[in-house]
Amino acid sequence: MSAPTPAPPRSDATRDRESEHEGAQPSAGELINRVARWTHGRTRDRLAPLGMTPSSARALGVLMRSDEPLRMVELAERLRIVPRSVTTLVDGLEQEGLVERRPDPQDRRSTRVHLTEQGLARGAALRRARHEAGDDLVAVLDDGDRAELHRLLTIIDQAAHDAWCQRNC
Repeated sequence: MSAPTPAPPRSDATRDRESEHEGAQPSAGELINRVARWTHGRTRDRLAPLGMTPSSARALGVLMRSDEPLRMVELAERLRIVPRSVTTLVDGLEQEGLVERRPDPQDRRSTRVHLTEQGLARGAALRRARHEAGDDLVAVLDDGDRAELHRLLTIIDQAAHDAWCQRNC
């Protein structure tokens, strides 16, 4: 007797639909994950014309939000990736002319990552692309619902950040 043929892997969307067809309402966590996938896809689509991957866009965003140029290790910490991965990421941004490495004036062994004028311009375009992707998703909500969603997501975001810091800070 031969072994049964394994079923093909199911996509997240297939699993979501199966849950709903079984009468189960998706949990809040499932809905958050589903919306996150949609958001990620729409953001990726908006980043592509800018020549950015989600990883490089995140790095550029962190640098844009920083008050000063960051050391490589600080950038890695803020991105929550290992330092050797941030080196590869910064190499790519540097090759595109978006950042440059400069010696740290307080520690000659370190370098800081500085945004170039081109990096600042691309960062502004990225910010617009992200906002547009988010706006696309919440367009079905009225102003009051958007404000309530923002309030609730802010609470969840802060709680997630606090939990992460308790484990890693």
